[in-house]
Amino acid sequence: MQRPYTIALVGNPNSGKSSLFNALTGLHQSVGNFPGVTVDKKTGTARITDTLAVHVIDLPGTYSLYPKSADEQVTYEVLLNAKSEDKPDLIIVIADAANLKRNLLFCSQIMDLQTPVVVALTMMDIAQKKGIVIDVDELQRMMGVPIVPINPRKNKGLPQLKRTIAEVQQKNYKSIASEFIDTTQLVGSWLEEIKTLCELQSSYGALHIACNYQELRYLNAAQRIRIAALLDEMKFQKSKVQAEEIMQRYRKIGKVMQLCVKEETPQQRLMRSERIDKILLQPIWGNLILLTVLFLLFQSIFWLAKYPMDWVEHGFSYVSNWLNIHLPAGFLKDMFINGLLAGISGIAVFIPQIMILFGFITILEDTGYMARISFLTDRLMRSVGLNGRSVMPLISGMACAVPAIMAARTIQNRKERLITIMVTPLMSCSARLPVYTILIGLVIPSRHLGIFNLQGLVLMGLYLLGFVMALVVSKVMSFIIKAKERTYFLMELPVYRAPRWKNVGITMIEKAKIFVRDAGKVIMVISLLLWGLATFGLPSRMHQVDARYAALEQQHPGQKKALESARATARLEHSFAGMMGHAFEPVIRPLGFDWKIGIALITSFAAREVFVGTMATLYSVGDAAAPQETLHEKMAAARREDGTPVYTLATGLSLLIFYVFAMQCMSTLAIVKRETGSWKYSAIQFVYMFCIAYLSSLVVYQLFK
Repeated sequence: MQRPYTIALVGNPNSGKSSLFNALTGLHQSVGNFPGVTVDKKTGTARITDTLAVHVIDLPGTYSLYPKSADEQVTYEVLLNAKSEDKPDLIIVIADAANLKRNLLFCSQIMDLQTPVVVALTMMDIAQKKGIVIDVDELQRMMGVPIVPINPRKNKGLPQLKRTIAEVQQKNYKSIASEFIDTTQLVGSWLEEIKTLCELQSSYGALHIACNYQELRYLNAAQRIRIAALLDEMKFQKSKVQAEEIMQRYRKIGKVMQLCVKEETPQQRLMRSERIDKILLQPIWGNLILLTVLFLLFQSIFWLAKYPMDWVEHGFSYVSNWLNIHLPAGFLKDMFINGLLAGISGIAVFIPQIMILFGFITILEDTGYMARISFLTDRLMRSVGLNGRSVMPLISGMACAVPAIMAARTIQNRKERLITIMVTPLMSCSARLPVYTILIGLVIPSRHLGIFNLQGLVLMGLYLLGFVMALVVSKVMSFIIKAKERTYFLMELPVYRAPRWKNVGITMIEKAKIFVRDAGKVIMVISLLLWGLATFGLPSRMHQVDARYAALEQQHPGQKKALESARATARLEHSFAGMMGHAFEPVIRPLGFDWKIGIALITSFAAREVFVGTMATLYSVGDAAAPQETLHEKMAAARREDGTPVYTLATGLSLLIFYVFAMQCMSTLAIVKRETGSWKYSAIQFVYMFCIAYLSSLVVYQLFK
């Protein structure tokens, strides 16, 4: 089978690379991993002409061709390895017109690899606002490669870009043949041996092999040995050569800029983004505004989601009641209503809140404010052994810890990366939201303190509590984990933009689908398994319960309905699930938890949101006489053996604190093992989080009971 024509997209972070990838490939995308590493591999198919469909790879963003992180190393190896399955036939360099000088450095390095290059010039509107005028035709002539201005967010310039890609593919466009700088003159003719040894197209590629042969995984032992001997023979000085290379490139780029770029005013105009940043990045006002934004987010999760949640909850209640009346009694009816439907309804009700959370996060990212949060918190992060780059994984942890931990790959310092991975699960993810919501609704009154909703304040407090604990643990780990590396936090702040509402809506819908699909699979399996464990038990015990309540119904025929409910509760206690819960109860009784909560703690280790589905199944099986009641009503009515409510303020707060701190997610432990390469860190993470959760819950329950 003929290999498809392959295009690689490369560029600096925040240059518009991902927007171009989405514009070219549309829905024809897939995400996997690059061979041998855990870095995401985004690929897709793009229709260039009626007869040309190309394979597109979105390579991780990088500032130069000298890698400093795992993501940049992947880009480096794909571009250098002549035998890579992802080796591009054409490289599209996405260059930010508003920061052209720095982008041309990277572009010139890519050009010298002697693979066909097309430059996609983005942010032209921003450059104009800065008073920068670029002569694209002259720039194209001096660089020797095709340059196409584009705006992928508005689909501008894409037809011209596709036309250029087709011309390069058909070899109708002749790119520059010579190097941007003369690598052989810079280093020496001995690079030809490395060029031949590694089957490279360019001397510049050979220079990179010489600089980084020890880190390149695709080189074999014979190649490494010969390269090492050659470098020793030539007394190669890597740092000196790299410094001279950069100086030569900037000298030539300076001439290009002088002839191709003009500023309308001698002093750069103050842009809208810069004026806004004077307020939003001010140390005092910036942090107050950040807290206000977070406050509004959590208030909205309760305020905006209240009505759709009520509709979903009452809809499932109506369906359950209707099925209970019309379906014939028997095993299948009980399994469907009290097992499957109860478990799914317990999680479906929280879809509106999940959508609102992801909607707000998308708006923050789309407007450019999320990057400002990293900048604002850099000083705080450094005080606990991290840096501002750690903030993005921590904020992403509010959605899901798994991709958030993977996002820590961009952190160059191994110590900071490891600490970030270890503390990210303390951030409250969206899977905890259903647990928080049901418990806050049970024990915190829906009271307004002026314009503030008390339940929203408590929810925000839980998220902040997880963040504060992450900082405390980071500080402790910074003393334990030793490293000599020193890092600096450099970040380009994107300009402020109006959110793309279509993108926000699509993200909300897609995240809801993912939540339902991923959580639904786990919940369906666990709900059915739990229904079986809660319905069946040791035959001798179950027969005793049935016989006892059959005799009581004969003695008290007027109390049949109450006795049916009591019988269902007794059967649940003597079921396999009840036996498991009672065995676990002594461990959790000091925290204020009963055996049903104990079962939910065990099952929710598969996924935190399973807690709600578990409670829905347990209370449905244990209270078959009231199928029309919602889960909230059933839990509010739950009583202990002494008649006191199960969900008091003390128990509710204790359980909330437990879920803030506990590691209740198998997927997170698995991804930590994959990212660190050892189960040791997963085990440490599970133990320290469980200890913090248990001790904190114990203190809270003892204080409030």
